[in-house]
Amino acid sequence: MSPAPARAVAFAYHNVGARCLRVLLAHGIDVPLVVTHADDPAEALWFERVSDVADDLGIAWIAPPDANDPRVVARIAALAPDFLFSFYYRRMLGAPLLAAARRGALNMHGSLLPKYRGRAPVNWAVLMGERETGATLHDMAAKPDAGGIVDQQRVPILPDDTAKDVFDKVTVAAEIVLDRALPGVLDGTAVRRPNDLAAGSYFGGRTPEDGRVDWSWPARRVHDLVRAVAPPFPGAFCDLPGGRLAVLRTRVLEAAPPNAPAAPGVFVSDGRAYARCGDGTCVAILSAAHAGASADAFAVAALATRAR
Repeated sequence: MSPAPARAVAFAYHNVGARCLRVLLAHGIDVPLVVTHADDPAEALWFERVSDVADDLGIAWIAPPDANDPRVVARIAALAPDFLFSFYYRRMLGAPLLAAARRGALNMHGSLLPKYRGRAPVNWAVLMGERETGATLHDMAAKPDAGGIVDQQRVPILPDDTAKDVFDKVTVAAEIVLDRALPGVLDGTAVRRPNDLAAGSYFGGRTPEDGRVDWSWPARRVHDLVRAVAPPFPGAFCDLPGGRLAVLRTRVLEAAPPNAPAAPGVFVSDGRAYARCGDGTCVAILSAAHAGASADAFAVAALATRAR
């Protein structure tokens, strides 16, 4: 008689959660319950709902306000899971929850740990001008993203990639690393390597106000901010005399366009919108919006010169 399959409860959200849940099932893992989040009405829902995936697969799911609620912990402990897996779940799992797993609790994080521990790792990596990031499968510990590293998968960040572009790559990386690591996790042969926190970095969450552009910054820093918060994230913006301009896509230029002003700021030249940055370099504003509508160069020019 073949041994019973390993049993796991999955805490999952977002595209990474949806893809990694499917990987667990592909490896024959029994998943009696998925814990996910209720949708936030204030957040643009551009990603796959884990609850929909669970419904399609016939798996029970819950979306409690607090996964560490003793009633939730008791329900999960009663399932006697061998493992807990967290795939882009947005809350830390406390010690009582972690103790419910008989063989281990593992998390998938969207960076190359120990770099970019914490919140919004993909956005931060793009903002900081990194040329690569990835996905890391690691043991869960009391500190966030601090447990031993099981496996990682790297992906490139190209100079004009947006955070959405990179997040799509990281989603695939997470699927690859979980598929590769699961056999060793299940048979107990997976080797952990230390997660050296002193060699890494930690970043907190971001708010829409963090998208404010300061044109006195160097052009590359401006471009990295625009890429890091481009839609479907809240977007970069600046306040002009005629109102707020959402700066959605930019490109760093090698040479300034004709009639570019010397001072930092937004301007229009030959029917196209640009901005001079603090290092003297200009960026082309390839896509912009005002009051929820697309803003062409004429609209940008009006905002840049018109008093409110």
